[in-house]
Amino acid sequence: MIIHKSPLPDVEIPNIPITEFILREADRVPDREALIDGPTGRSYTYGQLKGMIHAFAGGLAARGLGKGDTIALMAPNIPEFAVVFHGAAVAGVAVSTINPTYTADEVRFQLNDSQAKLLITIGLFADTAKAAIEGTGVSEIAIIGDAIEGTIAVTELFGAPIPQVDIDPATQVVVLPYSSGTTGLPKGVMLTHRNLIANLMQCEDALDVADGEVVLAVLPFFHIYGMQVLMNEFLSRGSTIVTLPRFDLEQALGIIQDRKITRFFAVPPIVLALAKHPLVDKYDLSSLKQVFSGAAPLSAELGEEAAKRIDCDVVQGFGMTELSPVSHISPVGKSKPGTVGITAPNTETRIVDPETGEDQDAGGVGELWVRGPQVMLGYLNNPEATAITIDPDGWLKTGDMAMIDSEGFVTIVDRLKELIKYKGFQVAPAELEAFLLTHPAIADAAVIGVPDDEAGEIPRAFVVVKAGQEVTAEEITEFMKGHVASYKVITDIVFIDEVPKSASGKILRRMLKN
Repeated sequence: MIIHKSPLPDVEIPNIPITEFILREADRVPDREALIDGPTGRSYTYGQLKGMIHAFAGGLAARGLGKGDTIALMAPNIPEFAVVFHGAAVAGVAVSTINPTYTADEVRFQLNDSQAKLLITIGLFADTAKAAIEGTGVSEIAIIGDAIEGTIAVTELFGAPIPQVDIDPATQVVVLPYSSGTTGLPKGVMLTHRNLIANLMQCEDALDVADGEVVLAVLPFFHIYGMQVLMNEFLSRGSTIVTLPRFDLEQALGIIQDRKITRFFAVPPIVLALAKHPLVDKYDLSSLKQVFSGAAPLSAELGEEAAKRIDCDVVQGFGMTELSPVSHISPVGKSKPGTVGITAPNTETRIVDPETGEDQDAGGVGELWVRGPQVMLGYLNNPEATAITIDPDGWLKTGDMAMIDSEGFVTIVDRLKELIKYKGFQVAPAELEAFLLTHPAIADAAVIGVPDDEAGEIPRAFVVVKAGQEVTAEEITEFMKGHVASYKVITDIVFIDEVPKSASGKILRRMLKN
């Protein structure tokens, strides 16, 4: 066995609840703005944030919610996201974060699977929320903002502040984001207090955050990248986070200029805009000291083009929801273009040939395996999928093909897993295939990802039409709208006579990519 250890020294991981860790600077800078709503300027200081978190925890406890319970949070990036997330954590309640662009059917699946008892959202998504809770264990919808018919205002959930409920950080699940893993339908990823704290500590020295930094939060908090690397990491450092509920290039550039943003966390399509969009030249971005790209591979050429244009370091890392999320990171001043950086502290890497099972040394290509304290507890209600993803020795199989060089830098070279990455969001082929087969004219279907300059990848469907039936590509696209999130709707459709499959019935996607 060839194990590539981190070149960085191990860090000590405190055995405390996540919110205690997040608020460790709050008493030092109680009057500093912790969270600012970018479009409106609405803000909370660290002192206010701490008070609201413990009051929200008290309200949940007063309603009988505690350890073993789950609530769902479906909201864009707004300051209150952190209040709900950490208020639940203080009460011992797990939060299942939901993509606000999901349809009612997709939300309902997650509510049922996570066994959520309460759904918190904003007014814009109230209709979806009302439809989604039918047939679930959710009896109440709370709105961040003014309540509308059939809901309550989230302020009604606040109560007398309570201290942190006694929990075991190593076993207490604090968040249940959903991931398709390497294949299949979305699964609840059980992340503990210790998982989250471990990963924040692992990233701390590499990020080298100075006191008083201001960071722009465009990446969604419901996604593990935005949740951890942005919201939790920078709150734990006493930084100021400016939130944007949706990405708008001009608005983001204006905020970077006016708020003197020092860090901008992005995905490759945003880096593409920084490199090529004419709007960039109209704004002063000199306050930026780092742009960090993640969620999908960024080419060395594009990263260097963006860095040169905005005169700022553009680096990337690697992670996945199941890794809380970071396993590889580019320390400030120690990046290598085209790579996802080096193995994080307290973490081990293996490069395993998927055909032979043999470990690869530097220069060899294989599946990236990771072991460390950031590895998830497992998939909720799914021991089979957990066993496929994590081996008995604790190695998590990422589904990405990678190579490590003699200096320890890792390059992602291909994807072994079936998952499609659209602008950093996961699209599971199996989910779309199952839905396509509900169309009365479709006999069989297969979905793959194809490269796209803007999105990274887009889904392409190969469809077999039933004998005697007729259906157009446009009709199939229309059939999908309203049933799956907009980024999952397929517009690239190819009609074929037969879907290639193995003897066991598994779709041979590699044949469709030729």
